[in-house]
Amino acid sequence: MVSRTLITTADERTWPKDKKEPVLFLGEWCKRYSRKDIWENMDYKVVPYHWDDRNKLYLDYQYLQKLYKKSIIDVSERLNRVHEVNHGARYWTVLLGPWIGYFSHILYDRWFMLRKALDEYDSLKCYYIAREEGALISNDMNQSTKLFNEDNWNELIYSQLLKTYWSDQIELIEIVPEVSLQSIESHNKKGIKEIIKEKIIGNLMNFFNKISSKNTDYFFLSSHLPLKTELKLQLKLGQFPKIWRSKSLQALNYNPKMRLLFSKDSQNYNNQEFDKVVDKFISLHLPKAYIDGYKDLVNEVQKLPWPSYPKVVFTSNAYSINDIFKCWAAEKVEKKIPLVIGQHGGHFGMNLYSFHEEHQIEIADLWLSWGWSDIYREQIHPLGNIKLMGGKGVNYNPEGGALMVECGFPRYSNHLYSTPVASQFLNYLEDQKKFLKLLPMGLRNKVTLRLFPRNYGWDEKLRWEDNMPEIDVDLGVKNICKLLNKSRLYISTYNATTYLESFTWNIPTIIFWNSKHWELNEQAKPYFELLKSVGIFHETPQSAAEHMIKIWNDVDSWWLSDLVQNAKNVFCVQYARNQENSLNLLQNILKETKSI
Repeated sequence: MVSRTLITTADERTWPKDKKEPVLFLGEWCKRYSRKDIWENMDYKVVPYHWDDRNKLYLDYQYLQKLYKKSIIDVSERLNRVHEVNHGARYWTVLLGPWIGYFSHILYDRWFMLRKALDEYDSLKCYYIAREEGALISNDMNQSTKLFNEDNWNELIYSQLLKTYWSDQIELIEIVPEVSLQSIESHNKKGIKEIIKEKIIGNLMNFFNKISSKNTDYFFLSSHLPLKTELKLQLKLGQFPKIWRSKSLQALNYNPKMRLLFSKDSQNYNNQEFDKVVDKFISLHLPKAYIDGYKDLVNEVQKLPWPSYPKVVFTSNAYSINDIFKCWAAEKVEKKIPLVIGQHGGHFGMNLYSFHEEHQIEIADLWLSWGWSDIYREQIHPLGNIKLMGGKGVNYNPEGGALMVECGFPRYSNHLYSTPVASQFLNYLEDQKKFLKLLPMGLRNKVTLRLFPRNYGWDEKLRWEDNMPEIDVDLGVKNICKLLNKSRLYISTYNATTYLESFTWNIPTIIFWNSKHWELNEQAKPYFELLKSVGIFHETPQSAAEHMIKIWNDVDSWWLSDLVQNAKNVFCVQYARNQENSLNLLQNILKETKSI
């Protein structure tokens, strides 16, 4: 077999200088489309992606969820010992559950792909970047979610795994980069004026809120309710309306002694079994907020002007990456204060599996869905789409064009739920191209393609410019409601929020996606079959294109027909409910919840 250089990421500092040297790409994430002039001319092979076997993905997810439960208990006990506290498992699950879940999913993927490459190929070597101890350990969960998607961080993980478990199977060559990247790159840098302005506004709001609030007020943060609706709700709950703001956690120092205290004293750290691997790497990479700077985090929480004993804590998305809120909320749940979480997007209740969904419902005393329920999870309470509660509707233009919206996924796998993973995003993009190619040119020119606003390195804009320059591409900057106002038809290509909103606004909508990548649970399947029967839902780009061509000259006759409207309305009751009395319902739910 030909000797090859293993390339683990798109970081070209680890690529061989001699581009004629045979290489093995660990995955499609290594091959940036914008750099194809480099890699297209190389002698390369790509390791087949293990989760292209979706059955394996589902089985692995189930395994990882069981491992996650064990890891939470283990990490909780170790953190209690190190910090000399005695918090229960729920406290630590609220605080660091998202990170443990994300990291274990990510690490398993990186570990398995390396094992697969080394099992299938002999005579491999790999260049890796020299780094200082403690390099690229995130400050908190917010910073972690950025690092997980970066070439620099992923290269570190791959090299650490190779050095720890396979150094006898592969030739590892350390390189010292010309440009040092030992520390974490800054994200979204703000100017001094912006920082000062935000601080002044934040301090003024917190001061006003503090003097006008009671320690027993209902507490709202990142509720996803429209602003006027949230303020009105607070009045109905009998308290002076206020808007609380959180803040970012300060930069924390790396403390190797604290890491050593946290680490297990185990001789099995070189064991290649994954449960041992994740134990070791959690110790190496757990964010500073949970180990090195935990006391600083607690001190920041103690200084918050927020109510000390609120009747209810309500949020829709602060439960994930906001460590200051999570630490504060974890303390409250230990005092038996109810934590209420509102659904903040689509996909919930429909997917075959989702870490996000499972985590939210696990930590919540009450979880408010957009309509669906589950007899096995009593804390789920159907309410309706809180994001649109009390908001204005959106109209469409029967004479306008079509709006097609793309989703975005990281090149490197992230936390798992039933969506395309890693290189499967290329299959997703191919389906979008097939759909548009099947439209007559006169109709294709009427489509505005809105890209996902966040750049994950797939270079979608360049791909579309090279392959279909005639398509009107929006970079995700324009207001989507204004784009819908100009459209006669909305085309949804993924299972998330947007088509649920277009249904609520009664905007003509076509949905299509690959059901092998967007797996549905058994409860959801009949509802999508109903949408399929009336031409709303399609499982292939061919079927969706044919339907669009068929209805284009008179979309309203199709969409406003009794058959289509009834199917859409039945679906909405389950997954996108919009009730006129929803605000009163929410008020009553919160009043009843305080006594839990």
